[in-house]
Formats: sequence, C-alpha cells, structure tokens
Amino acid sequence: MQGFSNIRSIALAIVFASAAVTSFSAAANEPGQQVAPAGTQPAASGPADFFTGRVRVDPLYKANEQINASGAYVTFEPGARSAWHTHPAGQYLVVTAGIGYTQEWGKSVRQLRAGDVVWCPPDVKHWHGAAPTTAMTHMAITGNRNGRAVDWMEKVSDEHYQSITSGGLQ
Repeated sequence: MQGFSNIRSIALAIVFASAAVTSFSAAANEPGQQVAPAGTQPAASGPADFFTGRVRVDPLYKANEQINASGAYVTFEPGARSAWHTHPAGQYLVVTAGIGYTQEWGKSVRQLRAGDVVWCPPDVKHWHGAAPTTAMTHMAITGNRNGRAVDWMEKVSDEHYQSITSGGLQ
C-alpha cells in the first residue's frame, strides 16, 4: 500500500490551483512540464440535483487540447451516491479509499474497495457511491465529447439504494 500512497501523494502534488486552472490549462498546450501548487484549489460540494447525501469534489485538472479528459477526487460520505448518469466519452474510476458501490442500469450492483478500477463505457447508464456505513473516495478521469463530460438523469431512490445495501454488502 505504500506505493499507492506515494502515487496518490504525487498526484496530489500536481493538482491545479483554482486561480490558475484557466492559465494552467492554456499553459498545458506549451512545451515543457507545468506544475501547480497543491492545496490551493477549493473543493466543492456535489450539487443536490445530482447527488444524494454529502459529496465533496476536489478538482484536479480540466480537459485541454492534448488530453481531452478531466480529473477529480470525489468523496462520498456514508450512504451518499450519484444520480443515474452517462458519460459521452466514458470514465475511469480509481477507488482510493473506503467501500462503495457501482451499478449499471439493469445489472447487479458491484461492491468497490480501495484499489479497484472501474471503466464506465460511453453512454452506459450507471451510478456510484459509498456504502451505508463507510465513506468512499475515487479519482474520476472523465472523457469529454463536444464539451460534455456527463449527462445527468434521475436520482437513485432511497428504496433502491436500501434494497441493494441491505443484503450485507458493507
């Protein structure tokens, strides 16, 4: 696990500063490495229209001309989850801490643990979030197509979430 901790520390060391995101994204198109100071970009709460429960989004980087994908750490407090949604260009999730779930529309729920990697193909309806009693953090690497990274849909109902988590998946 120490190697993973080092990788996470390195990733955190190159996060974008909020005041520098626009200029940093523009600078990403210039030759040479660009480094932004860690810890200067504020986290945001996941909007209630798209999330149930307490969710924190820590932006890492925006898509640019070289890499058409954005990145963020997303932390779901116990019981928190996203609404159903799709990604026009797909998304990778790398679970960095805790226990959570993901579910593709019409399929069984899958439990997630630190170290798991999930590929969400383009336009596949799904949701993800934390277990009822354990928070979950993942790094989201999200493709961008025609200026869109996500298409939000209906929320995962409390009844649905409770029905899939009452079966002992903690």
